[in-house]
Amino acid sequence: MTESDPAPFVRPLRFAAAHPSFAGHFPGRPIVAGVLLLEAAALALGNWRGLTVRQVVDAKFIAPLLPDEDAELELVALGDTRFRFTVRRGPDTLLRGTLEGA
Repeated sequence: MTESDPAPFVRPLRFAAAHPSFAGHFPGRPIVAGVLLLEAAALALGNWRGLTVRQVVDAKFIAPLLPDEDAELELVALGDTRFRFTVRRGPDTLLRGTLEGA
């Protein structure tokens, strides 16, 4: 964590069932595409710290997020340019990983 901002950044996530990605991901059993979750983390990092993502260091997809489900994204600083991100639905972790910002 950095001394200047030790608190995590948390924002709600919800992808409406009408989102165009659900038509192909996957027909009949739609789930939120991983790229949308990573994009949400990248946008949150930009809003929080004004950084862009240089690389996704690691990402582990544990469980799917479904259309119209409420979730939250949390970012925690591991240093000045490394950030841990977690997507949770209630008590369940759906995705976790590390971003490197620039």
